[in-house]
Amino acid sequence: MKFILSPSYNTSYKLIINCINKFDIEGSLFGDGQRNKIKLFDLEDKTINIKSFKVPNLINQVAYKYFRKSKARRSYEYGIKLLENGIGTPQPIAYAENFTFTGLEKSFYVSEHLHAELTFRELVQNPDFPDHENILRQFTKFTFNLHQKGIEFLDHSPGNTLIKKEANNAYSFYLVDLNRMNFHDVMDFDSRMKNFNRLTPKTEMLAVMSDEYANLYNKKYEEVFAKMCFYTNDFQMKFHRKIARKKKLLFWR
Repeated sequence: MKFILSPSYNTSYKLIINCINKFDIEGSLFGDGQRNKIKLFDLEDKTINIKSFKVPNLINQVAYKYFRKSKARRSYEYGIKLLENGIGTPQPIAYAENFTFTGLEKSFYVSEHLHAELTFRELVQNPDFPDHENILRQFTKFTFNLHQKGIEFLDHSPGNTLIKKEANNAYSFYLVDLNRMNFHDVMDFDSRMKNFNRLTPKTEMLAVMSDEYANLYNKKYEEVFAKMCFYTNDFQMKFHRKIARKKKLLFWR
């Protein structure tokens, strides 16, 4: 097993390795575990979060061994890069990769576990959530800051931003599920607007985010709103077509 550990956790090397080795029989399951499985473990005075990635298909096993970085490695390296850029994410601790003769089998990403009050999903599901508009505007500023730094978070979806309430109605935002990102020197307008397309289909939320982004980006509100709606609607149409195709193909289930 290849194991890379953050220098700040060197003294916990054996404990973390032990958690990974006993992943299947110990730890507390976090989330539904339908695709990738996440478990929480106690590490001295902290809780750590270990994500076990689904075993890839045979083609990807070979690709991850010889041609591409694994999801676990990318999560670790991107997490470090986010923190270097002043972007919130749970502290990366380690990653591990189990290779067989054919290629990558199991892989794990380890980070500190962050206790947050909500995710972006709560804002979508509950329009009456306390301080809804203020949180939405601060989230838009957070996303604008990502874009200004050339960071395109490809999984910018409702469950992948943790939100913590701070003092004086301020909020902090932390990205999770980090393995899909692009880093640019400059992000153009269309790329910025497309990056909102997975977050919400609700026009009233898009209107608030467009208003905030337009002020920050020095663009007309109408232009920002039109683009944001275009990419959101395009994503929703493709998403629902995909679901419909799956239902037809799996009608026997």
